[in-house]
Amino acid sequence: MKLAEFEQIAKEALEQLPKELRKKIENVQIVVRDARKPKRGDTLDERELYGLYAGIPLPDRRDNDPARLPDTVILFKNNIEEDFEDDRAGMIKCIQETVLHELGHYFGFDEEGLEDMGIG
Repeated sequence: MKLAEFEQIAKEALEQLPKELRKKIENVQIVVRDARKPKRGDTLDERELYGLYAGIPLPDRRDNDPARLPDTVILFKNNIEEDFEDDRAGMIKCIQETVLHELGHYFGFDEEGLEDMGIG
């Protein structure tokens, strides 16, 4: 699948998220990347992930923090495609669940908290 097609599917998925949630998200970008191959010493194999949050969770921020670049939710295109190659509806659902999970980290929840909410 071409990047532009995948990005369009991701856009559709994001537009279907609850409007109330989308209003609470500030300075967060969603990017699409292929997962990189693990290197020696890596503690994380990105080939097993659909997404990743990179940023400072809201509860950890301070009023006097310097200006920052946007937080980022990364969607790993090749991992999602591999599992949902011929299932557009499944791909949209996977992207939505992945973005919700990663936004959970943005809002300050750890893996256990996300599991407790059913979005682990």
